[in-house]
Amino acid sequence: MSSPAPAAIEHFLIEEARTLDERRWEDWLALFAPNASYWVPIEENQENPRTTISLMYDDRQLLETRVRRLVAGKLHTQTPVARTSRIVVNVTLEGEDDGAIQVRSKFQLTEYRRDKQRLFAGTLWHALEPKGDSYMIRSKKVGLVNCDSMMDGLTVPF
Repeated sequence: MSSPAPAAIEHFLIEEARTLDERRWEDWLALFAPNASYWVPIEENQENPRTTISLMYDDRQLLETRVRRLVAGKLHTQTPVARTSRIVVNVTLEGEDDGAIQVRSKFQLTEYRRDKQRLFAGTLWHALEPKGDSYMIRSKKVGLVNCDSMMDGLTVPF
C-alpha cells in the first residue's frame, strides 16, 4: 500500500462528521466496510469490547439496525430530533495493520435537544481501508472522556 495522504484522511474524517451532523444516516452507514465495527467503551483504556459491557458495540448488522431506527424517526429519545455539531482535530496516522490505516483524532460533539445542550469529547480511533481515492471504515472506537459517568440515553452516533 502506498503512503496515505494525511490531508485526505483528515478530509474523510471531517466529511464523516458532516454526514452525521446533517443526519444523513444512510450515507454514514455507507462509509463502513461490510465487516465493520463501531465501539464506544464504558471504561477508560478498555482493550476488548467482549470483556465487559460497552456503551455501544455494533457489528455491521447492528449498525444497520441503528441507522434504520434513526431514519424511521420513531425513537422516543430522538423526539424531537437532536441537532448536533462535531469538531474533529489533531488527526494523526498511527500506522498500518492488516491493510488498514490506523488513525487517531480528537473530537467534540455538541448535542442540543429539548432546550438542553450536552457536550461530549474524547478520542476517535479509526481503522480505514483504502477504497479508490477515499476510504472505508473497518472499525471506529470512540473513547469518551467521561465514558464511566452516568449518562442519559445515547442514540446519536459519535
